[in-house]
Amino acid sequence: MNIAVILAGGSGTRLGNSMPKQFLKIAGKAIIEHTIDVFENNDQIDEIVIVSKSDYLSTIEQLIVKNKYQKVKKILQGGKERYHSSLAAIEAYNNIDCNLIFHDSVRPLVNNRIIDDCIQALQNYDAVDVAIQATDTIVKVNQQDCITDIPLRSELRNGQTPQCFKREVIQKAYEIALADPDFTTTDDCNVIKKYLPNTPIYVVKGEIFNMKVTYLEDLFLIDKLFQLKTTAGSSLSLTKDTIETIPNKVMVVFGGSYGIGKEIVDLARKLGAIVYSYSRSENGVDISNEESVRKALAEVKERNGRIDYVISSAGILVKEALFSMSYSDIISSININLLGSFIVAKESHQYLTETSGSLLFYTSSSYTKGRMMYSVYSATKAAIVNLVQALSEEWFDDYVRVNCINPERTKTPMRIKNFGHEPEDTLLDPVNVAIASLNALVSKQTGDIIDVRK
Repeated sequence: MNIAVILAGGSGTRLGNSMPKQFLKIAGKAIIEHTIDVFENNDQIDEIVIVSKSDYLSTIEQLIVKNKYQKVKKILQGGKERYHSSLAAIEAYNNIDCNLIFHDSVRPLVNNRIIDDCIQALQNYDAVDVAIQATDTIVKVNQQDCITDIPLRSELRNGQTPQCFKREVIQKAYEIALADPDFTTTDDCNVIKKYLPNTPIYVVKGEIFNMKVTYLEDLFLIDKLFQLKTTAGSSLSLTKDTIETIPNKVMVVFGGSYGIGKEIVDLARKLGAIVYSYSRSENGVDISNEESVRKALAEVKERNGRIDYVISSAGILVKEALFSMSYSDIISSININLLGSFIVAKESHQYLTETSGSLLFYTSSSYTKGRMMYSVYSATKAAIVNLVQALSEEWFDDYVRVNCINPERTKTPMRIKNFGHEPEDTLLDPVNVAIASLNALVSKQTGDIIDVRK
């Protein structure tokens, strides 16, 4: 068994906040919620145990109930020191053959690659750490703040978490450590190194963004990192959940007459979904007109009694410098790409609330940085990402999921119109984007930007 131990005993004093930092909100959720989400959704994690101070055990319980976490099996009370929290988890799994994967609750940007690499390493090692190459020169000083040594930077790493162990190994190390009257530590791997010196500790490569929230400045930085955070989307195959869930679901696709939207319509129908496609060219539905969208959704609800999924794939790209763009093109781009998204979201909310449904939008790599010749397009795609992240928080208690697909360059009529015919092997097949889109619709995730790559 692989047990994720989320250490949530921090007090937040260095952050200058009365509320412990793990409960502060970033990108719509408490930091600890983001952290739990990663382990909850990792296929190799069997259970999650959370260790917290006694004052916040009920707060943790409320978060578990709200998020309907399935893997959280234990909530343990920690102690004054960090190692007391580690010991609480070790003792909770006494005599159980398992791996313990300790992770800071305030490192919410840990990803599946790191976790999977740690679990893989545990097949050959009893102790595993995560670290990144040190980029700054490290100096060692004495009490007078004078340099006594400058270690080789190539041999230095900045430690992160998770730190992972065979349960019996870390338990043995602590048994020896606790018999030492001078024992003190803030790091579980250091306990192994000091008290089981013959046990190798393998280091998995971490990520720069797997940072820990410690100071106030970290909140601003990590908030921006969350804005740019993407989740890898499967562009190869439909998941088992998708194949089993999509049949007989009622789906509305705005922009379903061509490109990615049409591929979604065709694929969903093959899987047995009840799909309604709307666009200006197909049936005169204009997503920048609230009455047009309202009427279309009402018709679907009247015919079927419900709406499970809404997709807004309609969009236009005018590749032109701003100074030469006509105001009509500017207004049209904003109306379709942005205003239309607001309208689709607002008009869909009541129906998706009834079914605990899912809403899906589309952005572009242009959202991360405004580019010459793409000023209006880039601005609207950045706004879509902010809209998705905001709505995922607003609609969380309604159990409505809101996500966004971020496909790389895809072979669509809009792409061909603006760039001409490009080598086939450089473009993403829109069918793969459709597959990733349906997988996202049925998933539990919300507020995510899902990358689709070749």
